[in-house]
Amino acid sequence: MELVLENLGFLFTGAYYTLLITIVSMFFGFIIALLVAIARLKGNWLISNAARGYVSIIRGTPIIVQIFIIYYGLPDYGITLGPLTAAYISLSINIGAYLSETFRGAILSVPKGQTEAALSLGLSPWQTMRKIILPQAARVAIPPMGNTFIGMLKETSLVSIVTVTELLRSAQLLIAQYYVAMPFYIAIALMYWIMSMFFSNILDRIEKKLSKAY
Repeated sequence: MELVLENLGFLFTGAYYTLLITIVSMFFGFIIALLVAIARLKGNWLISNAARGYVSIIRGTPIIVQIFIIYYGLPDYGITLGPLTAAYISLSINIGAYLSETFRGAILSVPKGQTEAALSLGLSPWQTMRKIILPQAARVAIPPMGNTFIGMLKETSLVSIVTVTELLRSAQLLIAQYYVAMPFYIAIALMYWIMSMFFSNILDRIEKKLSKAY
């Protein structure tokens, strides 16, 4: 493990990019998911089916293929993206599709009577969604959303194939340099586990607060 300790700073840099990609992708994926879920539930026929098609395509194709399309495919049409930007876009689009189904189910779990009551009190559909439905749906969505978040943290390792120097690629570069694999793989496994536990604890606290609030 001496080599690991000597190169810990390099691995921490890789972990930083892993966290950065995860957080940025989850943020934009969250926005995409919420819009898609509402589009499927409240949109007209065209918008609803477009949202359904997006979810079907993304969930029905491997994420690694999506990364290849964004990074290697788009240059055929004059659109060239940097590795980090391609990682953000591909992972955000992917996570957005999965989270949208979580949000849609959570929204549907709120009794229709509450929507009717809010509308009868004079709230607009948007106010009803924002003040009544979404806060209650959040409580239902947090546990599966947490699992998706942890999954995204681990899936960031896939962007190493487009030369993003996140945690896995950092380890691979060190392995290529020292011709020793096991210590570095054990080290990054521990780092992934620690990050996963950290975010799991945060999400557990959020879930408990929401449970008390509603």
